[in-house]
Amino acid sequence: MTGIGSVCDPRGADRPRRPSGGGVPGRGPGGLVRPGSRAALDLGTSRTRLMMSGTLAIVDQPSAVPAAPARDGASGPHDAPDTSDALDALGALGAPEMLRPIRHGMVTSTAACARLARRVLRSAAPHGAPPLERVLLGVPVAASALDRRAAGTAVGSAAGCPVVIVEEPLAAAVGCGVDVTDPLPRLLLDVGAGIIEGVVIRDGAVVDAGAVQIPPGSSGDLPPHVGDQVAMVLAELLARVPANRRRAVRERGLLLTGGGVRRPELARRLCARLGMTVSPALEPAHATVRGLARLCVMPDLLDLLVARQR
Repeated sequence: MTGIGSVCDPRGADRPRRPSGGGVPGRGPGGLVRPGSRAALDLGTSRTRLMMSGTLAIVDQPSAVPAAPARDGASGPHDAPDTSDALDALGALGAPEMLRPIRHGMVTSTAACARLARRVLRSAAPHGAPPLERVLLGVPVAASALDRRAAGTAVGSAAGCPVVIVEEPLAAAVGCGVDVTDPLPRLLLDVGAGIIEGVVIRDGAVVDAGAVQIPPGSSGDLPPHVGDQVAMVLAELLARVPANRRRAVRERGLLLTGGGVRRPELARRLCARLGMTVSPALEPAHATVRGLARLCVMPDLLDLLVARQR
């Protein structure tokens, strides 16, 4: 179950908190969705996550594929099963070079991304399962039209069905039970391995956003200059909120999602810099894929979000 986890509050010590209500229900009015007929896919720089409609299981694998696909009839390391354990074993053997087709949240190789999506989809769909009807795919708000087209093309070729693109911070908010259609703005920071996006969400859309790219090879704590850039992006977003709504945004606090939220210093640094409550989501790394999975069974909300994307 997702939601909001421990809270960094500038007025005192960290304290547990749950969402204050207003969450969206888990099933939309458009009728039942056949289990397994739709897929929710979060292609991250470091990890790729997948959920199938009607299930609770999450596939979570490295966003990497062997540099060369296996040849028919060939034997060797490329014939190993395409699972997370197999990929880790290949890396330990130093056998094939591994490609990472996602950089800063964007697709850098359509062919390699298609292979990555195909591997993850096959790991979730049982043998003989009916074909997918639709894939909901998360992309950064910062993704250009070309970036979105590349991601949709790669996943569509792997899945063999239509692909609907949803901006990841919106999906993450849905995954945390936030009512994204609320007319009062909500501030959210989605922290990935390659890109960090701060957004203001209101009326079913991201109405303002800013992004900071994370240097390759960064692990553990964020470099200080990156943390400073993130704080600056959020301060600028707050400054652009209309004055008559800025207090409400501050009172609601900042919601943190994404796998990078596990960096322990981030929430406290932002809490001190912004002077507002900072709340990491429960299971923040899975907020986006859970939100996409909820949207699989909420067609009316999905249509609204897609129509209002910038």
